[in-house]
Amino acid sequence: MLMAHPAVLKNLIEQYETLHALHAENGSPATRRRMDDVAYTLCVSTGTRDIDTALVAARHHLPGARPEDDSVLTAG
Repeated sequence: MLMAHPAVLKNLIEQYETLHALHAENGSPATRRRMDDVAYTLCVSTGTRDIDTALVAARHHLPGARPEDDSVLTAG
């Protein structure tokens, strides 16, 4: 599977976290749509199916991540 460049993943994580905070604050439909778009992109970029797993996988591929602990990513 191809993985997005760490800089792209970092940007997507930052966008998602910002949009998530904005949505929690004002709940606008436009913010929700954009957040859903970024969540979808993160899932596609990491080969996952839900945003929580996508965030873990994306963070796992950032510089400084601890690659020796991937227990959250393994299918049990």
